[in-house]
Amino acid sequence: MGSPPSPPPPDLAGSAIAIGKVPLASPITQAALSGYSDWPMRLVARRHGAAYTLCEVMLDQFLVRLKDRRRNRHLLYRSEDERPVGGQLMGAEPELFTEGARRLVAAGFDVIDINFGCPVKKVVGKCRGGYHLGQPDVALEIIRRTRDAVPPHIPVTLKMRKGIDDSAQSRDHFYRILEGAFDAGIAAVTVHGRTVEQRYVGPSDWEFLAEVKRFLGERLLFGSGDLFSPHDCVRMLRQTGVDGLSVARGAIGNPWIFARTLALLAGHSLPPPPTLREQRDVMWEHYRLAESIYGEKRTPVLMRKFGIKYARLHPRHPDVRQTMVRVRSRADFRAALDRWYAEDLPGVEPKCDE
Repeated sequence: MGSPPSPPPPDLAGSAIAIGKVPLASPITQAALSGYSDWPMRLVARRHGAAYTLCEVMLDQFLVRLKDRRRNRHLLYRSEDERPVGGQLMGAEPELFTEGARRLVAAGFDVIDINFGCPVKKVVGKCRGGYHLGQPDVALEIIRRTRDAVPPHIPVTLKMRKGIDDSAQSRDHFYRILEGAFDAGIAAVTVHGRTVEQRYVGPSDWEFLAEVKRFLGERLLFGSGDLFSPHDCVRMLRQTGVDGLSVARGAIGNPWIFARTLALLAGHSLPPPPTLREQRDVMWEHYRLAESIYGEKRTPVLMRKFGIKYARLHPRHPDVRQTMVRVRSRADFRAALDRWYAEDLPGVEPKCDE
């Protein structure tokens, strides 16, 4: 997308926005990430500058059946120090959406987000996620029912993709759902600049995001897609005019993307990547947060995938990655930190490997 731009005017740094009556301190947020954005990841992101985070997507029928047991408590767990936090909902049937939304409200989430953006084949094949972009009538019924089921003071938002594909019909469906969603009372929409058919292949269409923002005017739009560095984040804000950003894969194992982006938006030079000591401290903080909710036995395997992502900021990331792949215990994770992060060397910019 070209060379990094010069820092934007300082006015972008103070662009505090609000989702309904939920204020955000900045326009930089963390997306819902299936299998990743649990409470520990969200809290680490908030501590590093994310103005708002979303829990990993929940299936409506799963939420309806969910029992209040210790093994399940991490799924709906949230804490006061991570607020505001959103709960994201996905499913097939309008009726179940309303029950699932009520369950998220009861769990204390500040915003309820409807997922019409997931492109994964097994999800779309079960008439969920991005599948709804191809059936506007059902999509709008889901939105209306969900908005009606949620208390008025709690905002309902929507996650979309560019459409099912690049056809004219898909484009018409997109705009019909978009306009109808705001008519039904949603507070904001997040748009990913790829189609469902594309999944994560090819570049995200930022020109489409700019077009959508022109169409929406003052209505709130978050942009998503190809946000892997602070410079990417600044470019999207400047090139598209979106009101905020939803950082997804670029935030996994890299919570520093939020604070570093905020520095650019304030007109400062880009801070260097975190040193190895800084990385080690955050990784161990993340591990201990996970252990506090998952327990000693479950945490090592769950944190292995995060350790692999954190390793991308290490100058010897292939070696660190191989060590993280073999983590089986708390002692293994601690030994990996003691081996690779003991010397306080400069970190590196993570490469996008997805």
